[in-house]
Amino acid sequence: MYNALSNPARSEHGRMQRKERADDQLELKEVMEALDKRDADIKAFAEKASTEITQHGKILDDTKTVLDGLVKSGLGLQERLVEVEQKLARRFSANDPAGAKSLGEQFGESDDFKALAEKGRGIARLNLKAVTNITSATTGTGGVGVAIEPTRVPGVIQAPERQFTIRDLIMPGRTASNAIEYVRESGFQNMANMVAEGTGKPQSDLSFELITTTVKTIAHWFRASKQVLADIPLLQSYINGRAIYGLKYKEEEQLIAGDGTGQNLLGLIPQATAFNDALRKVGDTKIDTLRRAILQVRIAEYRASAIALNPIDWADIELQKDDNGSYVWVNVQEGGTQRMWRLPVVDSNAVPEGEFLVGAMNIAAQVFDREDAAVEVSTEDGDNFRNNMVTIRAEERLALAVYRPESFVHGEFEAPAGP
Repeated sequence: MYNALSNPARSEHGRMQRKERADDQLELKEVMEALDKRDADIKAFAEKASTEITQHGKILDDTKTVLDGLVKSGLGLQERLVEVEQKLARRFSANDPAGAKSLGEQFGESDDFKALAEKGRGIARLNLKAVTNITSATTGTGGVGVAIEPTRVPGVIQAPERQFTIRDLIMPGRTASNAIEYVRESGFQNMANMVAEGTGKPQSDLSFELITTTVKTIAHWFRASKQVLADIPLLQSYINGRAIYGLKYKEEEQLIAGDGTGQNLLGLIPQATAFNDALRKVGDTKIDTLRRAILQVRIAEYRASAIALNPIDWADIELQKDDNGSYVWVNVQEGGTQRMWRLPVVDSNAVPEGEFLVGAMNIAAQVFDREDAAVEVSTEDGDNFRNNMVTIRAEERLALAVYRPESFVHGEFEAPAGP
């Protein structure tokens, strides 16, 4: 037993462990370098995508394919990173604590063994305290908790994200100024009529108004340690994604319902024409009310291009049944495209429950981008330099112009109470 645990054997075992740790650390460095290169590639292609959106109105297919590939390869690298980190942790926890003696060392230093070696005969015993129970505790006799490693799930579990749809319905635009001005017709008295030869012609009248909408800023920031950003590349991408998501979340709320006060945009609902309750009929369902709102847009000489609803109201429409208990709108086995009266339907929590918005969104409004959504990182903020912290800021600047308020109709599904 003593020879099996001799110093040369332990020395060789320690040498092998050090070699394995060095190999793991080398692999860890390679993964980190690959992640850094991946991040640099994503940044370069993101800038290229931004340029393509400016020039072509969309990301070209080749660029999108490369970006998708970079994201997938990054997930593989992240899983490899977690695997290497776990191997290093296991090697560390498996080592003997500093200064602890092996059973062979304890036996060789015992009085019984020394007496046996001096006499050349006899029995040598090593008395060890019995361990009656092995538990997951981290201290005390039988506690092996330090050797138990939790399973680390790769990545970061993300909160649910809203799917943004409203901006996709509105005309895009760009501006290099801090304000948008446009002339809108405010009145038209049409006196055109049939006239006899040689008689005077009737005069019609037009009036115009100058409308100004200013560029607004949406922004927020985070603070994180430099070590966290450097040690966990995935966190960099995660923070970037959540930072942009936060901007888009507020943007959709503003495009739909911003009240125009202070630094708020003046959204579509506040500028829309109120639904004409005189169009309602007794017994109208939500489906009927939407068709009458589309009619109101058409009467105003426009053609609606989309319907915006709250998800709860859209679910009510999908669940509506006829007198025989059959669903009116959809075959539940197959589902259906979100369309109603030939128009696409977008459901967003930015639309208040019980309300609807119908309009010619493709021609009657336009979103102007002054500065695209961007994420910036700086150490020069407050006491960041002293504390090894970084500030991560995300912001965008945009304006909303509603050219034809009468082409938007907003109302409530519930008919107003009678007098």
